[in-house]
Order: sequence, then C-alpha cells, then structure tokens
Amino acid sequence: MRSECPMVWCCFFVRAQRKRKQSSPDEDAVSLCSLDINRSISFRSESRPDILNPRPWSRNASSSSTKRRDSKLWSETFDVCVNQVLTSKEIKRQEAIFELSQGEEDLIEDLKLAKKAYHDPMLKLSIMTEQELNQIFGTLDSLIPLHEELLSQLRDVRKPDGSTEYVGPILVGWLPCLSSYDSYCSNQVAAKALLDHKKQDHRVQDFLQRCLESPFSRKLDLWNFLDIPRSRLVKYPLLLREILRHTPNDNSDQQHLEEAINIIQGIVAEINTKTGESECRYYKERLLYLEEGQKDSLIDSSRVLCCHGELKNNRGVKLHVFLFQEVLVITRAISHNEQLCYQLYRQPIPVKDLLLEDLQDGEVRLGGSLRGAFSNNERIKNFFRVSFKNGSQSQTHSLQANDTFNKQQWLNCIRQAKEMVLSAVGQAGVLDSEGPFLHPTTGSREPQGETKLEQMDQSDSESDCSMDTSEVSLDCERMEQTDSCGNSRHIESNV
Repeated sequence: MRSECPMVWCCFFVRAQRKRKQSSPDEDAVSLCSLDINRSISFRSESRPDILNPRPWSRNASSSSTKRRDSKLWSETFDVCVNQVLTSKEIKRQEAIFELSQGEEDLIEDLKLAKKAYHDPMLKLSIMTEQELNQIFGTLDSLIPLHEELLSQLRDVRKPDGSTEYVGPILVGWLPCLSSYDSYCSNQVAAKALLDHKKQDHRVQDFLQRCLESPFSRKLDLWNFLDIPRSRLVKYPLLLREILRHTPNDNSDQQHLEEAINIIQGIVAEINTKTGESECRYYKERLLYLEEGQKDSLIDSSRVLCCHGELKNNRGVKLHVFLFQEVLVITRAISHNEQLCYQLYRQPIPVKDLLLEDLQDGEVRLGGSLRGAFSNNERIKNFFRVSFKNGSQSQTHSLQANDTFNKQQWLNCIRQAKEMVLSAVGQAGVLDSEGPFLHPTTGSREPQGETKLEQMDQSDSESDCSMDTSEVSLDCERMEQTDSCGNSRHIESNV
C-alpha cells in the first residue's frame, strides 16, 4: 500500500493521543523489541571484517510479518510480443535492467515516505526537536533528488516497447554522485544511538508503534527506512554484475558496465573505511575511565573497531567488550548525563599480549552465590577466557557469549586481530594465541596453566564487588539487556 497523507496521519495521531488518556498505562506499554525489526547497523572494509556487507553471523532477520512489495518483471510489465524476437539471454538482460530501474523507484518512494510519515509529523507534533530529527535523519533529503536523476535517465533511454539498449554510459556518469553517501552513512551510528535513546520517551515510542501497525509501513520500523539507502548502496555492484553477465561480448555496453562496476566498488570501499572510522571514534568518545592509569595510547590511536558486544563473566555480570585493532577493552554500560557510556571494568589488554582459550561447556565454575551451585547447564555454556600477564600485572576473564555461534565469532575475531598485530611487528611465527593453554600437538589442556588461570579468575570474581554498580542503561539498542520479549544481543562484528 502506498504512503498515506502525512497531514491525515498527524490528525489520526492527535486523536489517538486523546483517546489514550482514557486507557490504562499497561494498555499503551510498548516493548522495544516490537519496534526493532532490524537491529543491526555496521559498516566495515576488507582490512577489517566488512561492515557494509551483511555479516554472515548476523541474525537480525526482518520480522516474518513484514510485507514486501510485489515483485515486478519486465516481461510481465511490457508487451509480451516483444519476447518473441528476443533471445533468452537478452530477456534476462532486460529483466536485470528493469530491476535496477524499479529498485530506484521503490527507494525514492521509501525515502519520501520516511520524511512525510515520520519526520514531518514528529516535528509538527513536537514529539522530537528539529535538532534531534536532523541528527536521526541526517542528509536523507539530499539523497532523493540524486536517485530521481538516475531514474529519469533510465526512463529516457527506454524504448516504447519497454526494452533498453544501453545503461553503461548513464551509470558511469551518475555513480560518482554516490560519494555524497559518505556523510549519511558516517552519521548512522550516532543516529541509531539517539533514536534508541528517544524510544524511551513514551510519546516517541507510542508514535513509532502506531506507525508500525499502520498499513503504509509494511511492518517496517523507522530504522528500517533509514537504513534503506545503505542497503541500496551495497546492492549496486550485484545489480551491475547481473546486467553485465547477460550482456553479449560484442555489445558496446559491456566496457561501460565494467567501468561502472569499478567505480561503485571504489566508492563503497571508501565509504566503508570512513564509516568504520566514524564508528570507532563514536565509541572511543563514550569510554569513561575510573582513573588516569586506565587510559591507553593503543585506544587513542585505534581507527578500527573490529567487533563489540555484550558478554557475561562467570558471576553473571553483563559486560560490554570492545575489540579495537590493537587492544581489548572490557567495560560496563552505564548511563552518564542521560547518555549511554562505557565505564572501563579493568585495565585495557594489548592484543599482542592477550592469551585466548576456548573453554569446553561445563568447564567454568560460576561464582558469587549459592545460585551458581544449583544453576542449570545453560549458565555454564559458551564460555571462553582471555587473560594477560605483564610483570606484576595480570588479569583474566571468563566470558560467556549468547550461544555457540556468537562465541565462535568472538574467537575468530580475536584470533584474526592478534594475527594481524603479530604479523605487523614481525612475530608471525607466534600466532597461536592459545599456546599457554593447549598442547601444540594433542590440543590437550596444560594442567599448570589451568590452575593459575582458575586462581586469577577467582581473584577477578572476588574483586568484582568493588566496581561501580551504576544501573545499566538501555539507551543503545545493541547494548540493551535481554528484555521480556526474549531478544538476545548479537555481537557487532566486522566480518
């Protein structure tokens, strides 16, 4: 269904607000999990796990109730008699070109809908301030005329029978305009955090929920619409390759399509890098240090955030762990000045000195209370251990992931980070971060190492009570605690 008139929607919302006053608070309560269909935003380059491309372990699938647009085929849209004089390969080429054009039309419609059905009503009803809306929507307005221009050119070269002879020259001339996506994508981390924070406001939450339940949204929430431009950007190389695959070698469009693919790949890689750096800066600025000694030059010099997400220690304490390119930082998510920040939990651990161990299920002893002695098996699964020793300084952390899948991705990410650091300093021959724990040939545990780590782990558990126990904030959705809807966190990884 097409978008509804924003003014009609404003009136509907005002009437709904009046009606709400007669209902109980419980009836209007909306869980955050019902609003967040796609919970992940991240961008990466090939030197880091790629963030513009979907991460293979990201399980943020859209809701099964999401309504997708009906697919349109070129052969069904135009005169079927044309198919009688075209080869099968040419028909596939026309279908691919039509998909490119139709995708632009859908994108433009969605971007306009985001502005008319979300931005304008929230501004008019003072649900958010203009400054907040500008931060969340970024430069979305400037993207609409950009894609309208491409759609117009594609329609101009379409023949009366619906077929298109060439698109390569158009794409070569238009694709460089996509460099303007730089600012929009770089702003997404801050935009997502602010949107998640504003969802705690009952009026914002109520408005977004009513939009979600309205036909025009197709069961997509606001962030789905705001993330559409990024999704479209990474799809261009695939679309152009599909057109090229069905373009004959003797067709003059082939050379232009190859050039266009090189252009878009370069643009995506550049935006990928800048967006990753922007994300890294965002989280570095939100680290809180309990003392000056916790500050580390490796954090200051980091330009890449390899992965981050929530893990638990063996006492069940929720920690937010950041793996920068050269340092592992373990923090607690806290609310500071009405903003989600991350207070350092222990001294940062240099990746080159970090020791990693994959723990078998049931191998970790849960500490802190009698509850640990009688807990079920689920609480002692999916642990791994990181430790560090430098002179008199030592620390170890037994960390629990949400499931086996996420645990393996953490292990892979840490191993890859250490491999890159050791290779950079000329120690590529010492890449097995599990050396102190696993026998090099049998893979069996070394008993002495186990005893020492258990002692250090117990020390970590005992000292846990001395840390700041500020209430964990729900400002940022990726770090929110498991809620009543049963949503678990997924690690935000770069691969």
